[in-house]
Amino acid sequence: MPQLDPAVWPTQLIWLAITFIALYLVVWRIALPRIADVLEARQRKLDDDLKKATALKEEAETILAEYEKMRADAQASAHSVLQKAQNEMKAEAERQNGEVAAKLSKQTEEAEARIAEAKTAALSSLEGTVTEVVAAATEKLIGVKAGDQEIARAVGEVMGGKR
Repeated sequence: MPQLDPAVWPTQLIWLAITFIALYLVVWRIALPRIADVLEARQRKLDDDLKKATALKEEAETILAEYEKMRADAQASAHSVLQKAQNEMKAEAERQNGEVAAKLSKQTEEAEARIAEAKTAALSSLEGTVTEVVAAATEKLIGVKAGDQEIARAVGEVMGGKR
């Protein structure tokens, strides 16, 4: 084997050095700059993506804050509209209750007036009937016919102090 022959070792070492230096120069001048460019491009892309993600996160937080504000405003507006409607309904109910109370009061007064008229009419007709009954009873019990004025005075005193 010629590789193991010590006589060819110096030439092998020279060719090894030349090959090593040539490969080293190729790697140092061509391959490493390309690898470095690829790594730098990756790092720039990662940095850009992180910046975009940060910007999107801030935008999302801003939109969320605006949404929360709009929701709170809408809720407050709805609450005020609901309160206004409730107050209007309450005022309308009170107005209608007042109308119904006035109507009932008027009907009650009219009914009381009719009752008073009916009572007066009933008492008047009752007084005439009582006067006839008293005259008939006096004549049958005592056998004396009493005067109309005396009977009317006695019935008036008994029925409420009239006459």
